[in-house]
Amino acid sequence: MSPIKAIAGPLFKGLTSFFLVLSAQMVSAQVRVDVTGVGLTQLPIAIASFRGNEAAPQQIGSIVRADLERSGQFRNVDTGGTVMDEVARPEMATWKEKGADSLLTGSVRKLNNGRYDVRFRLWDTVRGQDLGGQSFSVSEIDLRLASHRIADYVYEKLTGEKGIFSTRIAYVTRANNRYNLWVADADGEGFQSALSSSEPIISPAWSPNGEQLAYVSFETRKPIVYVHDVSTGKRRLLASFRGSNSSPSWAPDGNSLAVTLSREGGSQLFTIPAAGGEPTRLTSSPSIDTEAVYSPKGDQIYFVSDRGGQPQVYRMSPNGGSTARVTFNGSYNISPALSPDGRWMAYVSREGGGFKLKLKDLSSGAVTTLTDTNSDESPSFAPNSRLIIYATVQGGRDTLMTTTLDGRIKSRLTGAPGDLREPAWGPFLK
Repeated sequence: MSPIKAIAGPLFKGLTSFFLVLSAQMVSAQVRVDVTGVGLTQLPIAIASFRGNEAAPQQIGSIVRADLERSGQFRNVDTGGTVMDEVARPEMATWKEKGADSLLTGSVRKLNNGRYDVRFRLWDTVRGQDLGGQSFSVSEIDLRLASHRIADYVYEKLTGEKGIFSTRIAYVTRANNRYNLWVADADGEGFQSALSSSEPIISPAWSPNGEQLAYVSFETRKPIVYVHDVSTGKRRLLASFRGSNSSPSWAPDGNSLAVTLSREGGSQLFTIPAAGGEPTRLTSSPSIDTEAVYSPKGDQIYFVSDRGGQPQVYRMSPNGGSTARVTFNGSYNISPALSPDGRWMAYVSREGGGFKLKLKDLSSGAVTTLTDTNSDESPSFAPNSRLIIYATVQGGRDTLMTTTLDGRIKSRLTGAPGDLREPAWGPFLK
């Protein structure tokens, strides 16, 4: 459970210390992705078996198919095991009869130097058009990334929007009294350990360029904010002031972070330079102010406060000052997340004794309940604003889910062994 769910009591779980560990090799366990639900409008696509795929260590077509289905924008058309490479021109009428508006073909071949040559081509079967293709020369470990890039290409060609399948997520697991912070592909697979500890790890937050993660540690018997370089595993202390240091959130320009500090009494919001230094206070109230997140343009900060008696979401200028209440449906609303396009705010609301994921249209004010589960927490938007990843409980276990913004299509990600929590979706990679 998110610590803010107990905002009237202790702000943090019993963290003590952890050791910084960077895994040099990819964890070999696989992730099962279960997709449920049907969207109102989905594009029918056939994905043929890539020629040479049976000898490859990754099933490229299957990865692409799962990516597209999970987006909620596509419906798979059965190919009956048809094998087609990028060179052969398909019989368009045949695929139209099967109900496919588009067709993906390709090949994968191991080269003499041990790398793999991956090629693909996308066809519009309705108009009989070649929509182009690409080729990659990749190492074995990058075959999954190549598959995600193919899915990105297909998604953008057919929807006109950028795909998010080659982006990354971070999440925390608990297994056998051990906690790990993982960096993984957007589908949860290909996960690598960034942090390992005998105590909990919470609040990972991606930098805008996707190169760093901020997080909270009780390494010195009190909550401290660190910044972790994903590629090197090096870290640096960001906030270790008297009292608690928590809830890091990056400004869109990457030059500073908003944090919650109790250095001056009570939990209040501050900003601090990304390189470290003296913090600047934003709020001054007798309440608990925490969980700050920036708007995409950086012109507002949304945060949670119990200044009205119960936790609600408020907003203010990035320099502090007057505040405005944002949530009004329900008496207990926490964990705001802003969509990168600025249109939506996801948050968690207590409802009937449980916690449910909500979506607020920031223009109209309309609020939608996206889930039927009762232990939702930690929402985070995909960088194209089309999906939300969040943590919940299913079958007595903490797990990660993604949902479309209408709540119709959900996917369960079963990643590294153990309970999964604290997800954070990274930005588009440069």
